Amino acid sequence: MAETERRRIALTGIKPSGEPHLGNYVGAIRPALELARTADFDSRYFIADHHALTGTPAAGDIAAWTRSVAATWIAAGLDPERTVFYKQSDVPETFELTWILSCVTGKGLMNRAHAYKAARDRNVAAGEDPDAGINLGLYDYPVLMAADILIMESDLVPVGRDQLQHVEIAADVAGSFNHRYGEGFRLRIPEAVVPPETTGHTLPGLDGRKMSKSYDNYIPLFLPASKLKKLVRRIPTDSTPVEAPKDPDSSAVFQILAQFAEPEVVADTRKRLEAGGVGWGELKNQLADVLEDELGPLRARYEELVAPDSELDAILARGGEIAREQASRVLRGVRRAVGVEV
Repeated sequence: MAETERRRIALTGIKPSGEPHLGNYVGAIRPALELARTADFDSRYFIADHHALTGTPAAGDIAAWTRSVAATWIAAGLDPERTVFYKQSDVPETFELTWILSCVTGKGLMNRAHAYKAARDRNVAAGEDPDAGINLGLYDYPVLMAADILIMESDLVPVGRDQLQHVEIAADVAGSFNHRYGEGFRLRIPEAVVPPETTGHTLPGLDGRKMSKSYDNYIPLFLPASKLKKLVRRIPTDSTPVEAPKDPDSSAVFQILAQFAEPEVVADTRKRLEAGGVGWGELKNQLADVLEDELGPLRARYEELVAPDSELDAILARGGEIAREQASRVLRGVRRAVGVEV
């Protein structure tokens, strides 16, 4: 296929770090799947299981988290017939490319990486050695991320604004490689795609702060209906009497409802809250029902997929084969360019 006819490739990486929650679903999963369904490019989604190792999790956690995350994306609507879906660990060519790229990457660039700088700043604030507890994986993982992007010849990388630097580093690393070895083989320079501020949303958690595993205030995505309702009832509300008017926008319960209910239901609920006569308990029951309506079918599909020996294994294996075919071709070009393969 001529270069002018080549469909662009978009790459999305998903780090497995525990069970998915409502905030992940609204803020990342739904927007990413909508982009994959509507945009005119070939999409690649991968589970970044080796990235999760920087936190040195307990043995066995990575495999369980990887399976859970993969099952979640398929249950939520990722179509493996349209999107190449694979595990990072099933593409070993990525790790050889990481070493080669490390050799053309300046240490100063890594010193400026946000995650490393944040870890150092926390240490300094605590009066500790700046590099205390920082492993080399955390320091160097932007190069591994660059290899993930470049080995798939990615044109576009959809990211949030807080992840923009990762794509910028990948572009810098590719530029350094091309400057040194570009006569033999050139890496494609990726471009970040940052969604508009109106795309994706941040949900409040059980304590009113942003829903996050870090705060342990999240609502797991696939809880049974009874447990889901109990957690919803824990969301904090004020003491406004039932009959009094209420401000929907100050309510965490309403904010979550607005991301799951149909627009006309949200509008009607807003009017009823503002008029008075609706208590927070009634609103929480409404939210629990709305969540169950959307998540119940996803939960059933998730449980099928996450079970041992389900079709998920074949989906990931097939995606890994396709990804390796492309990665092998890129790595051969890189190896010839640097002189380790003739």
